[in-house]
Amino acid sequence: MAERPPNLPKKVEKCPSDAPPQQDAGRDRTQGPDSARSCWHSVGQMFRNLTGTWCQEMISMFTLGKHAEPAEPGATATQSIASAPSLDLFGETVVSSPSQVPGFVRNMHQRLASNGPPDDWLFMDILRLTEAHPTDVAVTLLRCAPSCDRGAAIMWKTIASSGTTLEKVLPKLLCVMEGWPLQKMYTSDGDNKDVFALAATRVVWEILRLPWCPEPFVEYSPHLFVALLFQVFISTEQQSEDINTFWKRCQEENGLPTNINRFAVNTVRALLHHLRFLDLLMVMERKCAWDTLLCADSHHYAVGLLAREMRRVTLPFCSSIALRLLRWLSREEPRWDLAALAFLVEVLDCLDLSEWGISILEIMTRHLQSESVERCHLALRGLVVLSKDPSMAKKMCGLSECLLELLRSEDIEVVKMSLSVFTNLLLNKDILTSSSTAPKLADTLRPLFDNDNSLVQRLSIGLYQDVMESVVEKGKKPLKMLVSQSLLPLFFHCHDENRRVAQASRETLLSAVKFLKRKDLMRLLKTDDPWSFAEHVLAEDRSRAAEHLRLALPYLQSPQEPLREAAVRSIGIAGVLMRGQPEELQLICEALQALSTDDSPSNTNLIVQVMFNERAALLSSSSEERQPGQHQIPYKRRQPGDQRTAAGVPGTGTAGAAGNT
Repeated sequence: MAERPPNLPKKVEKCPSDAPPQQDAGRDRTQGPDSARSCWHSVGQMFRNLTGTWCQEMISMFTLGKHAEPAEPGATATQSIASAPSLDLFGETVVSSPSQVPGFVRNMHQRLASNGPPDDWLFMDILRLTEAHPTDVAVTLLRCAPSCDRGAAIMWKTIASSGTTLEKVLPKLLCVMEGWPLQKMYTSDGDNKDVFALAATRVVWEILRLPWCPEPFVEYSPHLFVALLFQVFISTEQQSEDINTFWKRCQEENGLPTNINRFAVNTVRALLHHLRFLDLLMVMERKCAWDTLLCADSHHYAVGLLAREMRRVTLPFCSSIALRLLRWLSREEPRWDLAALAFLVEVLDCLDLSEWGISILEIMTRHLQSESVERCHLALRGLVVLSKDPSMAKKMCGLSECLLELLRSEDIEVVKMSLSVFTNLLLNKDILTSSSTAPKLADTLRPLFDNDNSLVQRLSIGLYQDVMESVVEKGKKPLKMLVSQSLLPLFFHCHDENRRVAQASRETLLSAVKFLKRKDLMRLLKTDDPWSFAEHVLAEDRSRAAEHLRLALPYLQSPQEPLREAAVRSIGIAGVLMRGQPEELQLICEALQALSTDDSPSNTNLIVQVMFNERAALLSSSSEERQPGQHQIPYKRRQPGDQRTAAGVPGTGTAGAAGNT
């Protein structure tokens, strides 16, 4: 039987046929035959005493507004159906053998499908038979009247008039609904013919048309909601010839929508209306979400929207749906997993992670490695939520290798969420970065400093600081070389036009200097002349001047002028330090190539170009003298007019240029 979540919305109106509240509260379903006989005796007396009141109104409603004449005194359903087994009004069983139930149900249906008015006692017989044999009655009725014609509608509405009876039948309907397109179920007479899942949805639709909301519909509403959403999706993707033929008959008999999935959506809306989620219905209408739900490509987006809006209305209902979807997604090969994942991710914080966290983590991890971009995105969103919980964060440390791979993705959303997961994990003071993970993570983060997305820049720079502060003692030594190489890029980004990126860079640069235990660099960072820091870093090790120059070259292409100028000044210093190194000419030519494409060169840019042009010409001529006839390394020289302009700037000579930078 489906689960019944706590704290669900109360029913709209109690069914008139149910026992008074004080009687229901004291009912013991484990009582013996005497109690059951007494109960049915009371029901029989009620139906006798209500002649001309609710019973007659119910008959009139079920016969589609036709006036029904009162049955003759003493007339019962058994007198009207000659071929049906006799009923014992106050006995413990309705039929002598369970195998007789399907035949009795078919006879009931034929009697009610005729034009004549039903007998008063027939309604009580339906309730008694369904109470004793819910599966046989439900499945047989779905088989003999799948389109839910007039007779079947009367029987289903009679069943819905009793909360205790409907409570036994509803799980059977839900089981059929989830077995799209056909569900194989046995009845006591051995019949195992398939039952249309859509036939059960037709029954739900008919019951939802009643003026009251049966209490079991409220109790089972999360399960019912999930089953209906599943039918919306699956009926959009699968429409076999048998289903189309069946639905055409339903349309002819009941005037239902042409599209099956639209009918399923209307049933979802009817359920939400009965549950009094009127604000939710208005929001979904305003955002045209129902039409989005009908498209297979956008179905999961609409389900996610529905979850977000529903979460604002009722957390208990969302929690119950999420638990249902959690069981759904735990299956080996779940259908409708993308939409189910979309709903679950939106309401994860409604669940008790201490109880369900492991199951959720397993599901998210499985979808994290999916080839589907949408599934990967949803799984990462789920991991972002889980990583905020301290107990779950510890269990997620094993995902570091997988997340490292995702940081190299070209999908910017994947990179953002992967960075967020790592950041949340390292916010937990009990979690340290291992000696094997720290260098890999630092090396992967470094290129992200220069990403076009400012959020990725800020997250990667901040995470770099977290790695330095959380690495285990054993891992600090291999990390120091990488941190040393990150000093200049971090220094460049301290000049970033985005204030938040610049602030994150300054904080991380201070942490890097502290990590390296460089008090001299710490003092220089705190002076009013930040360029003294850059000059000191560059001049400290002349053998690494080429490496520093290479690090600065990409910043010459930056759209931000402050970053270009910072790179040019660094290149000027590095160029002086590289004098005499074999690779000097090649690197200078690469720098000139980058500088020549600058559409808005700064004064420093022009000075460095002149300096590099002069140095490149000198190196080139020296190379020709040493190796006459050898092919010269090409470089792009500025036009004479440009050089004269640059020469007009004070200090354009080699020594002067170096001094100005």
